[in-house]
Amino acid sequence: MGELQMKATLRRLKISIYGAVQGVGFRPFIYRLARRFDVSGFVMNTGAGVTIEVEGSEKTLEKLLLAIEPEQPPQSHIYSLEYSYLDPVGYQAFEVRTSVNSEDKSAVMLPDIAPCAECLEEVFDPKNRRYRYPFTNCTNCGPRFSIIKALPYDRANTSMGSFHMCEQCQHEYDDPENRRFHAQPNACPCCGPHIEFWDCTTRKISEEDKALRDICEAIRNGKIVAIKGIGGFHIVVDAGNEDAIKQLRERKHREEKPFAVLFPDLSTVQKQVDLDEIEKRSLVSSEAPIVLLRRKSFHDRIAPNVAPNNPYLGILLPFSPLHHLLMHELHFPVVATSGNLSNDPICKTEEQAKSALGSIVDYFLVHDRPIINRSDDSIVRVIERREMVLRRSRGYAPLPVQLDQALPDCVAVGGHLKNTFALAKNNRVFISQHNGDLETKESINAFSDNLNLFCSLYQNSPKSVLCDLHPDYYSTRFAKKMGVPVIQVQHHYAHALSCMAENSLNPPTLSVVWDGTGWGLDETIWGGEFLKITRAGFKRFAHMRPFPLLGGEKAIREPRRSAMGLLFEIFGSSVFSYTHLKLLHCFSGEELSIFQTMLERHLNSPYCSSVGRLFDAASALICQRERISFEGQAAMELEFLTSETQNDNRYDFSVREKDGAFVIDWEPIFKGLTDDSIRGAAPALMSVLFHNTLADIVVAIAQKASEEAVVLSGGCFQNKYLLEKTIVRLKKEGYRPYWHQRIPTNDGGIALGQMTAATMG
Repeated sequence: MGELQMKATLRRLKISIYGAVQGVGFRPFIYRLARRFDVSGFVMNTGAGVTIEVEGSEKTLEKLLLAIEPEQPPQSHIYSLEYSYLDPVGYQAFEVRTSVNSEDKSAVMLPDIAPCAECLEEVFDPKNRRYRYPFTNCTNCGPRFSIIKALPYDRANTSMGSFHMCEQCQHEYDDPENRRFHAQPNACPCCGPHIEFWDCTTRKISEEDKALRDICEAIRNGKIVAIKGIGGFHIVVDAGNEDAIKQLRERKHREEKPFAVLFPDLSTVQKQVDLDEIEKRSLVSSEAPIVLLRRKSFHDRIAPNVAPNNPYLGILLPFSPLHHLLMHELHFPVVATSGNLSNDPICKTEEQAKSALGSIVDYFLVHDRPIINRSDDSIVRVIERREMVLRRSRGYAPLPVQLDQALPDCVAVGGHLKNTFALAKNNRVFISQHNGDLETKESINAFSDNLNLFCSLYQNSPKSVLCDLHPDYYSTRFAKKMGVPVIQVQHHYAHALSCMAENSLNPPTLSVVWDGTGWGLDETIWGGEFLKITRAGFKRFAHMRPFPLLGGEKAIREPRRSAMGLLFEIFGSSVFSYTHLKLLHCFSGEELSIFQTMLERHLNSPYCSSVGRLFDAASALICQRERISFEGQAAMELEFLTSETQNDNRYDFSVREKDGAFVIDWEPIFKGLTDDSIRGAAPALMSVLFHNTLADIVVAIAQKASEEAVVLSGGCFQNKYLLEKTIVRLKKEGYRPYWHQRIPTNDGGIALGQMTAATMG
């Protein structure tokens, strides 16, 4: 096997472990593990934990990864394990390297961590003084980021500062041999926080263990309840009670968007969904995210209206002692959705919950440990046997991403939707928790408060701020009011740099960035971009042929408008006389008259190159999807159809050169879809051909770009079928594809890309 071929079969796995992993034989354990699996690389201690890099075949590296947690030394405790697959660098042997002491331990804020096995054993041991105590924790688990006010991470700097430890807890805290040695949130029923059960007027009905039993009885009786957890409130209802869930949807004005489901334990999950080893690892990890898992059947314990017409369930396991106790009492799955109003951040105080949720829920379960930093559930999906974080919050944030070079103090304020911001300290970039969409006063206030806290915690006085080009993004307007130099970064360039940063990938690359909308350099709407990235910046190498968005932003909520604008671009005004076209039946006669005038006169119909809107148009033709009730709904329906058939064929497309860039013409694709729709072709077949065509378009442009490294980013690549098909096609043609793993591929990742832009040029 030649050197190049050998290198192509090797991968490098970088693992960052945070927790009680020093002084417990962890590095010798990793050394023995590396010898067992015959891999090269190194292990070393850092100021924050342990870093491991190993090289070998991807299958071997996966086996090593899955062996770490179950086989770790008995005195070690992993708070968080993050991993990424990178290109190999050619390690010749495995070694234990000298520790790195440059990192300031006090400057690493750990995320909130699910309870460890020892604490859970105590919670369910009738002889233990912490029996059924919902706030049991130790140095190996429990709240971290959600309770911190300032660094260093001492009790006085947390929301536990007002709880004075009893003699027994203080003894544990002071004993170096005790696992609660310097456990800042340490508490017990005698000296710690307590829970209370309230009615919807916030009148206290019961407290402590009686409160827990009362909230469980309310759930059994079909009531909708709000529960204060680690990083905010959840709204909870029996996942098998269709009437109660219908009532929740009506009260919360959430028509069809899927609800997450909290399961009692792993064995219950395995009865409902298909689960491979990587998905299982994500589900039971200390990060405890929501994991998107394929259902075995729609005829299960879960009510149909939990996730309407969706073959996947968003599943999480209990992530705090309180939730373990709750599920131990109930023994059945419950809906656990964010406790907020639409577009607002998750409620973190009783006052906020009373105001926002009082008209939604029947009862509250609250506690007196204040939440300082709200943190929503993280969301994960396993794609191509790798964990892809779609929403990075509880369990993951605010762990840093390491860059190759140091930066002066600066901040990147991210985008408008799915906002996160980033803050630089030396060569580490700390990325905030998910802030949501910056569209309400409450979400804007949460964004501002979180940014101020991060700057205070890390003693960062920004010398510059990076933001998006879009003039109407709140984050952009905020940046321009900060009083420091502003660096504006094009939206899709930021997406590409984000993916490159987390893959430790240097230019040059061809970066494929497909999403809904982003402000282009020419002040039009981009979203189907192929960017050539160099150290000096980027060039728009290729893009989708633009088409009119009928009604502008209204088209985002109405796929039928995207379809009509696209077909008008193909057929002109004659499309309105195609009576055999099913799409026309999605409009009233009056609408057709108005929309024809708008398109002919170019009124409120801006042109865009968005692949997200191409998905919408395809959904209108294939599924007759007229309107959506949540972002991405149309594209999700198309993806779900791909599981119903297998076919490697595709529609035609063409590529031409115009104004120094290649333009991909989708006209043959949509002529094919239109013809298939008219003749009644199977929707599943049409969807598969559409997805296959998009994957082949990536390969076609890669062949013209002649760059071996191809980066895949943007919200469209949350689509499992599209991403996996594209990866397979690129690898088959000899390219090296890269995609997101630890940082969201959607707009939740662009703050990192904005920050990375400061290192370019």
